[in-house]
Amino acid sequence: MARDYYEVLGVQRGADAAEIKAAFRKLAMEHHPDRNGGCEQATGRFKEVNEAYSVLSDPDKRAAYDRFGHAGVGGGGAGFGAGQRGFQDVNDIFSEVFGDVFGEMFAQGRRGSTGPVRGADIRHDLEITLEQAYRGADVEIVTPTTASCDVCEGTGAKPGTSPSVCGTCGGAGRVRAANGFFAVERTCPRCGGGGRVVSDPCVKCHGQGQVRRERKLQVRIPAGVDDGARIRLAGEGDAGQRGGPRGDLYIFLSVKPHELFERDSLDLLCSVPVPMCTAALGGEIEAPCLTSEACDGQCRVTVKVPEGAQTGRTVRIKGKGMPSLNGRQRGDLVVELFVETPTNLTPRQKELMRELAGSCSDKQHPKHAGFFKKAKRFWTDLTAGQEDEPVA
Repeated sequence: MARDYYEVLGVQRGADAAEIKAAFRKLAMEHHPDRNGGCEQATGRFKEVNEAYSVLSDPDKRAAYDRFGHAGVGGGGAGFGAGQRGFQDVNDIFSEVFGDVFGEMFAQGRRGSTGPVRGADIRHDLEITLEQAYRGADVEIVTPTTASCDVCEGTGAKPGTSPSVCGTCGGAGRVRAANGFFAVERTCPRCGGGGRVVSDPCVKCHGQGQVRRERKLQVRIPAGVDDGARIRLAGEGDAGQRGGPRGDLYIFLSVKPHELFERDSLDLLCSVPVPMCTAALGGEIEAPCLTSEACDGQCRVTVKVPEGAQTGRTVRIKGKGMPSLNGRQRGDLVVELFVETPTNLTPRQKELMRELAGSCSDKQHPKHAGFFKKAKRFWTDLTAGQEDEPVA
């Protein structure tokens, strides 16, 4: 006499679909023949678990079973393999219950494999200048890609002939092999899943239906792009198979290092030398900048140097940095001052420098004076510590 299906799965009669599925999953993994070395007892238990789940997972069959027992579902205890459900139903059940574990292994058999196939996506690396990233630019690129063969029009067969149905898979693109309790499907090794074979191949594409070629494309680089940005050109990738759509082209941008500027988000950083006299007295210097207009080499901005400026002092020029991609804001130009000590002085200039040095005091060199006050304390403490040490 056949066992009660609820008892087989170890669930109550009022169990919901989630509880039934969880119980089946646990028992199926436990009694799977491949995990038990082909043990006949495990195989029998595995079939019994499958039979129970095939009924209790179907609302209509479960209702009939609850009302009439085994007679209501036509099972009569004959066993899963002997009923109307066959190997394909086993695959259906496993696709439903174990799809998250085994991925597409069981689902592939139910999908057509001879239809149109989308072309592959292509990656193209493009290096641009900081000026191009600032203003935006139209750049021509050359990228290798696949295209449908113009001789055979993508069929792969010599003109005047056509591909024939694959004799191995019968045009299905997949073949099935029985392995014990399961039927396993895989891509047809002869036609590669296409369902058609080319007996007389095209002389240009050698039966592939596609050829490699270089394509020239105009790419618009938007203003404000940063290093590592990606541009997608839909439909500019490899050609699809059997009439499928083309893939996409992804352009990955890198910005060349600039000899004057460094970029920090939307800000541009620039280090500018300042004559010592200008730094001491204050004044104005010119610093380079980028601009969206043609400037004929005159891209510069006036920077006010405060009196007594030191190396490392920064001056921020609003709105002279990089634009954002949406164009709604713009960063700043941050000018870092680098005080330059004069060299190659004439005797008269040296004399004047000595006069200046002799007339200056700690008031003119507060950092110098403060530093040596700290150093003097350090030397005093160090000397006192050595005098306190006992003599051996």
